Amino acid sequence: MTHLECTRCGATHAPARPSNLCSCGGILYPRYDLTTLRSSYNRREVADGPPTLWRYRRVLPVRDEANVVSLGEGFTPLLRAVTHGPFAPFTDLYLKDEGPNPTQSFKARGMAVAVSMAKELGIREIALPSAGNAGSAAAAYAAKAGITAYVFMPDDTPSLIVSECVAYGARVFLVKGLINICGRLVAAGAKARGWFDFSTLKEPYRVEGKKTMGYEVAEQLEWELPDWIFYPTGGGTGLLGMWKAFAEMEALGWIGPKRPRMVAVQAAGCQPIARAFAEGRADSVLHENAHTVASGLRVPKPLGDYLILAVLRESGGLAVTVTDEELMAAQREMAEAQGILPCPEGGATWAGLKKLVAAGTAKPTDQIVLFNTGSGLKYPECLPREVPGPVLDPADPKALDAVI
Repeated sequence: MTHLECTRCGATHAPARPSNLCSCGGILYPRYDLTTLRSSYNRREVADGPPTLWRYRRVLPVRDEANVVSLGEGFTPLLRAVTHGPFAPFTDLYLKDEGPNPTQSFKARGMAVAVSMAKELGIREIALPSAGNAGSAAAAYAAKAGITAYVFMPDDTPSLIVSECVAYGARVFLVKGLINICGRLVAAGAKARGWFDFSTLKEPYRVEGKKTMGYEVAEQLEWELPDWIFYPTGGGTGLLGMWKAFAEMEALGWIGPKRPRMVAVQAAGCQPIARAFAEGRADSVLHENAHTVASGLRVPKPLGDYLILAVLRESGGLAVTVTDEELMAAQREMAEAQGILPCPEGGATWAGLKKLVAAGTAKPTDQIVLFNTGSGLKYPECLPREVPGPVLDPADPKALDAVI
């Protein structure tokens, strides 16, 4: 890493001190000396690395390996979809399953790198707003690093995730309001108490952990990118990170200029990106009264909206919305047909794909990657609660008569 670069005004910043946003309000991206790396960093080298995201260590920002805080995150499976049931028409469909990550979601990637950099920079207290999995991941990695984490969550955050944050020793506060209201409290606390603001894209390094999803998709598809990537989009850091990874890999000579069409999938009850995309806007407008069972999609105005919208347009991609009923039905279909129990956000990608295929925009013969960003077990409120049948008494000789 050579410097931090503002994605709005292009100003450069030194990476050796704690940084949030540029003075212009723009998001900062870490940049690397890819020209020099190109001559010394061969993609075959990563195959000899660990089965974690740290296999891409030379394009990650941590300088001193002693500061790496890892729980075994990354290098999750890319599974070819089984072609039966509703998946039967799809001949080249893949599911990138982030559920096996520590804390059971893709958020572990971003927090592994961000907390490692916090440790390297001497930060002792971090604070962030979270609708769920980012909070539990931050709590887990902060615990390992010996850093105090303050997590502010909407008061209707799934109870299991709240309990998880508490179990990791984070200082958890429930807030009456959505994640943007939580963010205001974090910002006020950072100013008054000196916490480092760890909000999505307000620190430069979470995106670096997320970008490793792009490196992995390329490596797992033998260094060819797919035609489409469907990504559930709340804050959008994963989508942005992958797009950044594709540019870095081309600069390294690892891939060519081909890019996938990126699809941001949002909930109908919270669709700031989809609305802005449809209206041709460069940024989004706050989605009032945002609501969806997929808590990770309930981000009424992403900080990185201008970057997300630029990626969608540059890639020839789209933004699509699905209802809660559609994403929940899709979650069930993925579980029953693929043996993967996705989070509601992961179910949304399958629902979104079906919509684009029905419209004739995407073809079942295209090479497509759907991202399941976490385990459905993190959302017990969204799972079936009753067994559809009687309790069997093994002492009853007719017990099996009730089995259909």
